Amino acid sequence: MSSLDIVEATHLEASNLFYRDPGLYDRVQADSDSARICRALIDRHRRDARTLLDFGCGTGRDLEQLAQHFDCIGVDLQPGLVDYARRIRSELDVRVGDMRTVRLGRTADVLVCLGNSIAYVHDNADVRATFQTFAAHARPGTLLVLCSPVAPIESLGPQQGRVETSLGAATVTITYEWDLRTQVNTMRRHWVFDSGEECRDTVRRRVLGPRELELYADFAGFEVLEIVNEAGVLPVSGPGAYTVAGYQQ
Repeated sequence: MSSLDIVEATHLEASNLFYRDPGLYDRVQADSDSARICRALIDRHRRDARTLLDFGCGTGRDLEQLAQHFDCIGVDLQPGLVDYARRIRSELDVRVGDMRTVRLGRTADVLVCLGNSIAYVHDNADVRATFQTFAAHARPGTLLVLCSPVAPIESLGPQQGRVETSLGAATVTITYEWDLRTQVNTMRRHWVFDSGEECRDTVRRRVLGPRELELYADFAGFEVLEIVNEAGVLPVSGPGAYTVAGYQQ
């Protein structure tokens, strides 16, 4: 892949309206079950967990819920999202950091990477580096909970919906493209606001199949314990899944 495929903070913000408007992201994702499912998986595999590190924490929406049960630190690549999290959720410990390279100088009982964050890491070497980051913050018995797409979304035609934003109500039209060679699923959104303003953004996510995730985890010293669907149960049948792995080394 070219260097253009390496995701950087400025590129993410420029390409995704949610990252330019963190409040909109929070509102659209308000009914997300991710934190609840994550906690249920932790209870199943590491009930004694007390400390947690969240890589790709975004606005801190999930971290806020997890912090009710664990001593948490969140890390995100994008300064704008971290600033928003610090302002709206000032009780959280949220830091700017690239999950390919960040080193916090500590380990934790649980490592989480939710919200499809790892799907924005497109290059194979960068995926390996991200798993090495997980390993650098793990000790024997550390649990890793990773939420990521394991299959592409392919639509037969445009999909439409209504969304309330800080700029007013909008009709959003979404189309998907799938590149089998690069394993990148591209989502294009066209926002038409009731005011007449329009906006377009593009979200590109790398899809790693369950076996690939298992191999990356294994190379980094983790053993995959289970892979479950977006509802946190078997079987895996949709585009997204939770991978749960324990650190062995």
